[in-house]
Amino acid sequence: MKKNILKGGEFLIKETDSQDVFIPEEFDEEQRMIAQTCEDFLETEVYPILERIDQQEEGLMRRLIHKSGELGLLGISVPEKYDGFEQSFVTSMLASESMGSGYSFSVAYSAHTGIGTLPVVYYGNEEQKQKYLPRFASGEWAAAYCLTEPNAGSDANAGKSRAVLSEDGKHYILNGQKMWITNGGFANVLTVFAKIDNDRVLSAFIIESAWDGVVINPEERKMGIKGSSTVQIFFNDVKVPVENLLGRRGQGFRIALNILHMGRIKLGGTILGAAKRAITQSVNYANERKQFGQFISDFGAIKFKLAEQIIRTWVTESAVYRVSKNIDEMTDILLDEGKEKPTATIEGIAYYAIEAALLKVFGSEVLNYVVDEAVQIFGGMGFSSETDIDRAYRDSRINRIFEGTNEINRLLVSDTTIKKALKTGFDVVRYANSIIKNLNNEADTEIPMDDYFTEKRHYIKNFKKIALLLMGALSEKFERKFLTEQEILFNISDIIMMVYGAESAMLRVEKLKNMKGEDAVSINKDILNVYVYDCAGTINKCAKDAINSFVTGEDQAIMLDRIDIFTNVAPVNVKEARRRIADKVIDDNRYDF
Repeated sequence: MKKNILKGGEFLIKETDSQDVFIPEEFDEEQRMIAQTCEDFLETEVYPILERIDQQEEGLMRRLIHKSGELGLLGISVPEKYDGFEQSFVTSMLASESMGSGYSFSVAYSAHTGIGTLPVVYYGNEEQKQKYLPRFASGEWAAAYCLTEPNAGSDANAGKSRAVLSEDGKHYILNGQKMWITNGGFANVLTVFAKIDNDRVLSAFIIESAWDGVVINPEERKMGIKGSSTVQIFFNDVKVPVENLLGRRGQGFRIALNILHMGRIKLGGTILGAAKRAITQSVNYANERKQFGQFISDFGAIKFKLAEQIIRTWVTESAVYRVSKNIDEMTDILLDEGKEKPTATIEGIAYYAIEAALLKVFGSEVLNYVVDEAVQIFGGMGFSSETDIDRAYRDSRINRIFEGTNEINRLLVSDTTIKKALKTGFDVVRYANSIIKNLNNEADTEIPMDDYFTEKRHYIKNFKKIALLLMGALSEKFERKFLTEQEILFNISDIIMMVYGAESAMLRVEKLKNMKGEDAVSINKDILNVYVYDCAGTINKCAKDAINSFVTGEDQAIMLDRIDIFTNVAPVNVKEARRRIADKVIDDNRYDF
């Protein structure tokens, strides 16, 4: 029997048992070996030559991609039939995390194995898979993804690239311009999106960069990820064989959307590797640097920074692997229903579009915090290019733009959640009204103190009520025009993200306690205590900012009162909790949580 799997967004209205989530402590030996292989590759092949990579030494990145292919690291998600390893989504996410600390190389690696390779894995026909996938898996050929145009970024379907069928019906003649193409300077194969004739929606094509009419511009100069290839590509009367149409005509926008879901959630995993490396570098420096006669790691101000880096990273990790396992489980369900593996996989990912968008935002902003505080811990040395922290800081900034800006993804989180609730028969308006009119003061105001996890569940359940209250009130006030209220939607999205992070962390701690015993989770409880306590204050402000933006009169007073009730949590000595977290990383001298 399959256990009850929550579908995308259902975490807001349904309870989850800790035994039904996957946590990183459950990785098996094979998964750990793959992660170690990735880490060893970075240690031997990437870290020693970071300056050469950033200077874009001719052919260097391409050779690194090929070397990683020779070790099997490019084929983790490629079916065995095409010389890949066909690992689970959880395993592919772990590989993404392990490579995520590779600075510019991690960008090239992610682009090749993700948006470069997976369109063919999921949508290619047999001939296309036979031709391209073995070469992608081995690194013989490098792949890139061409969607963005000068006037079509977030609005991808506004692209002007056009393809016209030739008179003999054997080719599409494609013309257009693409920009910000990662790996574009050395990729052998491009997935290119264009509209056929006067179609209103995109189609997708597999194009080889050596074909006549493909013109690759010089490398862009960038703030960060300097070693990754980023170019504009022009297509001038490129003759694309009709058999290189990817998927069906007009399916391109759906392909792009689903690949973006995958890219967003993978980015949530990739940032973990970068964050953990930056934390380790932070504590290494704090344990070496002396001021006023003592190591700076002894100071409370530094301990605060180290602890907060860890808390946010650990919560992100809990959420990333929770949803990764959900994707594997949903894929299995779809396979049992008779769907083919590529279809089941891409639909399994699409089920969690809400979580993908929120983890992209949440993860990228966590990494921004981590590297910013790393620079601060390093002080003047952090501002110097002599240390890798300078590189980490610059490289992290792109993640808030990659795979759809964080603004677009914040809108997706709240908009999709509201629409999905209504589509599945959950009336958020009625629910919000019931909260306003029928509050059971005793049930909602009393904090259950008899059991640690009962208490935390109580808080998180109340946080969920706030998100649902705001979604219902907004829907009732603006009806179908609520998308114009972007600031309020941002408030709601931030609350939803905190809810998912807090619940994921709580479920991880509870499962860990059941696996290893109470004594083994004391530091994990400190992480959870501080995070939930901080969430209560932040959610309170987000909710009040939203309410004060569109609710007036008696309803405003009632809703503000409810917010205070739903964010009422027991006091936490956050100073001592953070110091205990920091002391562990200081003693270990590396991230080990």
